[in-house]
Amino acid sequence: MTITRDVVIATLKTINDPVSGDDIMSAGLVRALHVDEGNIRFVFEVPGSAAAQMEPVRAAAEAALKALPGIGSVSAIMTAHSSPAAPPDLKPQRSAEPKGPQKIPGIDRIIAIASGKGGVGKSTVSANLACALAAEGRRVGLLDADVYGPSQPRMLGVSGRPASPDGKTILPMRNHGVTMMSIGLMTNEDQAVVWRGPMLMGALQQMLSQVQWGALDVLLVDLPPGTGDVQMTLAQKAELTGAIIVSTPQDVALLDARKGIDMFNQLGTPIIGMVENMSTHICSNCGHEEHTFGHGGVAKEAAKLGVPLLAELPLHLDIRLAADGGAPVVVSKPDSAQAQAFRSLARQLIADGKG
Repeated sequence: MTITRDVVIATLKTINDPVSGDDIMSAGLVRALHVDEGNIRFVFEVPGSAAAQMEPVRAAAEAALKALPGIGSVSAIMTAHSSPAAPPDLKPQRSAEPKGPQKIPGIDRIIAIASGKGGVGKSTVSANLACALAAEGRRVGLLDADVYGPSQPRMLGVSGRPASPDGKTILPMRNHGVTMMSIGLMTNEDQAVVWRGPMLMGALQQMLSQVQWGALDVLLVDLPPGTGDVQMTLAQKAELTGAIIVSTPQDVALLDARKGIDMFNQLGTPIIGMVENMSTHICSNCGHEEHTFGHGGVAKEAAKLGVPLLAELPLHLDIRLAADGGAPVVVSKPDSAQAQAFRSLARQLIADGKG
């Protein structure tokens, strides 16, 4: 029997919402439903006040779908949003999170890898730095929190769906010595993630707290560009060692990098330092060195802001080819100058007690 979207919807309509009395489809609790050759995924979005009450409903919906013939897998991620009964107070509420950021069990240090704008190579830096730290003997995790553009599964050569033995705990994937989790493993590679803020924040919290990370020396978090919900949620929910800001040298990138640094300052997250990516390019034919995006801009900005310049990483074809091929240059060409630049960054973080 071929499982169609209509069959899935009809099955979900047999599950009642105890709060409204309607079925969960009519109540609007099922979001981002995706049916692909017997594999079913959806987000179960409930009011925050009813989260505990709704877990059995989520489990019942999952069980009803698994009972259908021809089902491959069923993944129902529950997210909770605050009640809309009262208008939101847009003023900062210092008492809203009385416990403050929490330490994730088993993880010694958490480092956010951030950028003010997209296209500066933040994810490439994250993947290579993770592999470099692993090559230095560290127990490393990489959380791909760039929800709208998850690229770490491709860069680390990871495919398949993470398993969940009990329906609550998620088992991460592992390659090149790095333990990795990404929302990209839950969706098709060409499928857009169309989620609102509460769903993003719920997914991030689940990937932090429900993934079985094990014992890690350091967890790198590859953030989306900009200053939005994911960055704020991470800083407010998790106890961060600090943030690394990645930028290219040109002024337009540095403008946004300043905003990223200011955001972390407002959130009370220490800035570990800045990385100048695509700092220099050496022609593979003639050996001529040129600064395609300028040079030294990040160093000047770091000095101005009083934060360390951690590395000046080159613009090189091998880095791009390695990332597209699923084996970062640190792994595929460990003796190259490009790989050694990342290894040097990793050693510096370890020496400073951050890696």
